[in-house]
Amino acid sequence: MPLLRRVIGAVLRRIRLGQGRTLREVAGAAGVSLPYLSEVERGTKEASSEVLAAICRALGLPMPDLLDEVRREMLREAAPASQMVTRLAVNRGGGGPRCSVGRWMRCASVAQPVRL
Repeated sequence: MPLLRRVIGAVLRRIRLGQGRTLREVAGAAGVSLPYLSEVERGTKEASSEVLAAICRALGLPMPDLLDEVRREMLREAAPASQMVTRLAVNRGGGGPRCSVGRWMRCASVAQPVRL
């Protein structure tokens, strides 16, 4: 699973570049330093919601649109793991129905992921 701060940064950078704007322009409009915005875009700094809101305003981007794009990107990056299908695997031996989830856990009536 990709780190949220890296995906947010990548999306912000893609949007900024798509607008043909420089780090300096967006940082100035957002009221953050150029190095800080660069670190946010590279995913090395985790911006607060207030800073993200300021960057979004500077880009003319509604925050829900940023979050939607981040969600889509995270789903794309997690696609190999999403090929997992959930099925109930019940073991009938030794004391009633049980199912195993992974190698580390046994529990009653829990779905087990199965790779196709």
